[in-house]
Amino acid sequence: MTVIAVTIAGSDSGGGAGIQADLKTFSALGVYGASVIAALTAQNTQGVTAIHDVPADFVTAQIDAVFSDLAVGAVKIGMLSQPAVIAAVAAGLDRWTQRQVVLDPVMVATSGDRLLAPEAVEVLRRELIPRARVITPNLPEAAALLDTRIAASEAEMRAQGERLLALGARAVLVKGGHGASPEAVDLLVTPGGVTRHAVARIDTRNTHGTGCTLSSAIAAELAKGATLETAVAAAKAYLTAALAAADRLAIGTGHGPVHHFHAWW
Repeated sequence: MTVIAVTIAGSDSGGGAGIQADLKTFSALGVYGASVIAALTAQNTQGVTAIHDVPADFVTAQIDAVFSDLAVGAVKIGMLSQPAVIAAVAAGLDRWTQRQVVLDPVMVATSGDRLLAPEAVEVLRRELIPRARVITPNLPEAAALLDTRIAASEAEMRAQGERLLALGARAVLVKGGHGASPEAVDLLVTPGGVTRHAVARIDTRNTHGTGCTLSSAIAAELAKGATLETAVAAAKAYLTAALAAADRLAIGTGHGPVHHFHAWW
């Protein structure tokens, strides 16, 4: 059987993040990718200039079209900017009994542009966090979800991960890419404990789409039947290699994308 994963997210007209990055990641990892587009962005390597939200009823129509026909192994959820769309996605997950859900709570783009309406944060907490197999916030996103300051140490990252578990998450991958240490450290926090995933930090400005790529890689591995711990480790290794090869690409004049197809190009 062909392994299938679905991304529910916003598009990136520059091709480096969002739906486009997710589909590239699925393909690179041997998984067929389908999509539900929840928002369109006018975006390039320098930033986001406009966002056009897809109506919630059309998001629902896409969900029903995809899940009624395709045998979906896992779902990655990215940018959902409006409360009505978040509610529609939550209802769709329940209607189609999806449990292997990776939630990347996208709030701010690499460029610093805000992607999530402030009024949508509480809806995201209430409707989607409890439905996710794992959520993957970076340091600013974890702080925003908890309305607290950004974690400055691994101990604080762990504490914030445990607080997110208390909101109903089954597992939390707190990503330390925004930290300042020589290592890029991610902590997988579960009710059973904490697993540390660390690699040497890679010196490149081509970091556009890193969060999208990591979360979709986790979803791809879960769709293939991996355990969560194995999926996170494999996704981290894939992203690290894509970052290491990113400077082989010459895309735009700002923060370029990671190299999703580094193993083939």
